Amino acid sequence: MSDIKSYDVVIIGGAVIGSATAYFLAANPDFNGSVLVIERDPTYAKSATALSSSSIRHQFSNEINIKISQYGSEFIKSFNDYCAVDGDVPELGFQENGYLYMVSEKDRAILTENYQQQVALGSEMALLTPEQIEQRFPWINAQGVAAGCLGLSGEGWFDSFGLLQGFRKKARSLGVTYIHDEVVGLTRNDDKIERVHLASGEVINCGYVLNAAGTRASKVCEMADLSIPVVPRKRCIFVFDCREKVADKMPAIIDPTGIFCRPEGRYFLSTLEPTPDPDVDFNDFDVIHSEFEERIWLPLAERVPAFEAIKVVNSWAGHYDYNTLDHNAIIGPHTHVKNFLFANGYSGHGLQQSPAVGRGLAELITYGEYRSLDLSPLGYERIATQTPFLEKLII
Repeated sequence: MSDIKSYDVVIIGGAVIGSATAYFLAANPDFNGSVLVIERDPTYAKSATALSSSSIRHQFSNEINIKISQYGSEFIKSFNDYCAVDGDVPELGFQENGYLYMVSEKDRAILTENYQQQVALGSEMALLTPEQIEQRFPWINAQGVAAGCLGLSGEGWFDSFGLLQGFRKKARSLGVTYIHDEVVGLTRNDDKIERVHLASGEVINCGYVLNAAGTRASKVCEMADLSIPVVPRKRCIFVFDCREKVADKMPAIIDPTGIFCRPEGRYFLSTLEPTPDPDVDFNDFDVIHSEFEERIWLPLAERVPAFEAIKVVNSWAGHYDYNTLDHNAIIGPHTHVKNFLFANGYSGHGLQQSPAVGRGLAELITYGEYRSLDLSPLGYERIATQTPFLEKLII
């Protein structure tokens, strides 16, 4: 088997999580190993990265998720400095307009508690009454809203595909190898993954294997007789035009109904949480057009009266890699197979968490520990013991 290639780190999946990890490994002067990224679709056309709503927020309840997003904001703002290649400077167009998270009376205490936690950790937030919401945003009808939390910095939206391509291009310039192929098998010897088998027939010897396969993460686990509770769930996104001007600077809004809406250039983008049925085919990207008419438009028009006269101009469907245990990411080594690393189950938060996760996994591989930010609360141990790590007011 002397002709078999060997890599210190093999990353399965080259979208934003895999490419972020590849970048942070290659950029770390203390890491001297080789990195291979295997991507089944180098166009990334159906990746969660490309089909996401491209947003970042600090409004979580758990300290680790807040800190992950705080670093994400810092990294995105300085992305040009980190990922320029030969004078080619990537531009992510970060629109730092904030999130306005509105809740009804039943969730006011939780929103207030979350706000206090976010502020204590250094995020800039404003807790608003319904009256203050309408004063600050006169285009909003705050009827039925008990309170709102507004991010004053670090929250907004950006070019998700630009983030992915920036990570990928920089990683390749630093020596990371990318190949277009698909993993079809893993050779496991008790507590170690020894080889990765590709559809092309090639076999790769590996030090570490990182599962960054998105919605196909469970299939990769099965190749090693492992399992995680991650399934694909469909989310439809609608872009619409509005006859009236709404605001010069509009934040992303989360309505008490769960509707998400933000500006998208001269248009607006809106979506709901994924459909409740977890049995979504990996290749099912058909838009559920009735969702906009039946579930989004009327509640959204009640919240923003200007949206009574709108027209859908574009739509697409994407998939969450949905962690059915607790909707939070699974990051780090398996409890028994130590060289098999998870980076899965983000449930819609992978894009914004990619800088901190990529950095953390690179530290774990290089030093055997997290150094910048302890990601162990998101480790596999809770999956093994079925102990959920839950967010409050998650969307």
